[in-house]
Amino acid sequence: MMRALWSAASGMKAQQVHMDVLSNNIANVNTYGGKKVRTEFQDLIYQTVREAGANSGADSQYPTAMQIGLGTRHAATNRIFTQGPLQTTDNPTDIGIQGEGFFRITLPDGTTAYTRDGSFKLDSQRRMVTTDGYPLADDITIDETAPSDSITISGDGRVSYTPAGGTQQEAGQIMLARFVNPAGLTSIGKNLFIVSEASGEAIEGNPGEEGAGTLTQGTLEMSNVLIVEEMVEMIISQRAYESNSKAITTSDSMLEIANGLKR
Repeated sequence: MMRALWSAASGMKAQQVHMDVLSNNIANVNTYGGKKVRTEFQDLIYQTVREAGANSGADSQYPTAMQIGLGTRHAATNRIFTQGPLQTTDNPTDIGIQGEGFFRITLPDGTTAYTRDGSFKLDSQRRMVTTDGYPLADDITIDETAPSDSITISGDGRVSYTPAGGTQQEAGQIMLARFVNPAGLTSIGKNLFIVSEASGEAIEGNPGEEGAGTLTQGTLEMSNVLIVEEMVEMIISQRAYESNSKAITTSDSMLEIANGLKR
């Protein structure tokens, strides 16, 4: 009976983690380039009372085993990098990625981080930077005399501008980074990821080449979180949590009956 108590308790703990992940997904429904996270579960070790194929007689065997499970646990959280919908903003420094790839961002310590958030701005030096002021690793700088609406970003990443009274000039080339296993990237917040041993090293290239996606100026990639799916998952998690609590209550009642046999 105690085994049932611990198994149900493990189910309640696993569903609590599931709810934590779902809440984070819903909280990031409006995060640019946000990607949903899926909770993955595994069953725990089984107590084997009898092996499958054990002898049941002189010339016979048991066709199935007798095993009793000991509960579940959350095994991993897997980030799903499917394409989010592109929203038109008409802001010339907003860039959406259609397909695979990440923008390369230079952090204050000189290392490179990666993001799908293309909501770039121009800082005091007219560099293209993130919301937190981190510059693109491609070092894109716009002339101070060029109006923002003169900035042009092509699908293959070429950035150009037209200074006041001048002709169009090139500002640089935006490159994208791809990964063999993007789900292995480590999230550090601020819509940024860094490389891990599981993700593999970045495969850099121009947009539209060697499997990299293309860029769309004046758009932003929205989160791929779907509220309806998350709400359904919340209901399932809630009912699973409730069912596990009922199993604990039922086990407790059975123990109470057993304890009351001798009075």
